[in-house]
Amino acid sequence: MRKEFLPFSRPSITEADIAAVADVLRSGWITSGPQNAAFEEQFCRYVGSKSAVALSSATAGMHLALMAAGIGPGDEVITPSMTWVSTVNLITLCGARPVFADIERDTLMISARTVQDLISARTRLIIPVHFAGAPVDMHPLRRLAERHGIAIIEDAAHAAGSAYRGDLVGAHGTAIFSFHPIKNLTCAEGGMLCSDDPAFCERIRSLRFHGLGVDAYDRRRQGRSPQAEVQEPGFKYNLPDVLAALGLQQLHRLDALNARRAQLAALYREQLADIDEIRPLAVPGYPHRHAWHLFVIRLDIERAGMDRDAFMQALKDRNIGSGIHFRAVHRQKYYRETLKPAPDHLPHTEWNSERICSLPLFPDMHAEDVADVTAAIKDILAS
Repeated sequence: MRKEFLPFSRPSITEADIAAVADVLRSGWITSGPQNAAFEEQFCRYVGSKSAVALSSATAGMHLALMAAGIGPGDEVITPSMTWVSTVNLITLCGARPVFADIERDTLMISARTVQDLISARTRLIIPVHFAGAPVDMHPLRRLAERHGIAIIEDAAHAAGSAYRGDLVGAHGTAIFSFHPIKNLTCAEGGMLCSDDPAFCERIRSLRFHGLGVDAYDRRRQGRSPQAEVQEPGFKYNLPDVLAALGLQQLHRLDALNARRAQLAALYREQLADIDEIRPLAVPGYPHRHAWHLFVIRLDIERAGMDRDAFMQALKDRNIGSGIHFRAVHRQKYYRETLKPAPDHLPHTEWNSERICSLPLFPDMHAEDVADVTAAIKDILAS
């Protein structure tokens, strides 16, 4: 058994990252400023988007995107239940109704096939979720949305560096990225909204800072009066330069970090291939580049003779961390009681929700760590 605990995830922080943050602290300007502007510009260039807005979190980005899209009472928004709760919470807080699409069983992502029968006269928006570093099959979904005049906002929290049919996620349409500590690129906390609609991005830019026409850095740089005009009521969702500096440094290494994740994922797939009780997610068959944000397995609970929670505890007992991504949102207390979903109306979502487990995956891991995890799994299943 391992002597030291192997966490499920750990950010890759270098001395250069630390130095960049320290430089900002010494600069005298630590809120949104030149580092924020540079981060937006370089991330925009990296993904190939027309415009980008840095934010305090991906949740903040989704809130502003829903507001800017005019989502409100009486509207329906189609999204998966196999996702983190923040998106569904925001749909609900806007007064709209979340409509859950089932997922493809082995990729955990929605598709045009699982969405098409859910579209109604009230459907205003579809929010697909790129999962674990793999991109949703967007072309059929976009064609479906266009036929019905429905907007799409992509949840790209897992997809920094993911590519679909030759283009990075975020190059087309509107996509929202997360820079939470476990993500492939981290700011400690932060997010980025990318869009090929510059006017939409300018609305987001205003809403993120009280609804002002300019933010604090713009006012200082442009020599404008501190009392800028409020265009509409807004929020305080800007990203400080202290965090933007970290994100900017991480962006320079993103492809290398993702390449290391891919190497570790390949080791996992090779070493788990002969364990019948373990089913990794399928790799999509359409052209893509996987960012390997997570390495998700499904436990065959019938064959293993234990449930997922007991399996995770057994890993912990062997000094190995793990995670759940995710417990289905419609099974959360509030949504069970308010939406009252019919039993088994999302069969693939529910099957996976009971079985998924994310194994340790982060760039600073070694091949020996992967071997420890797979050895522990074999030991647990043989017990």
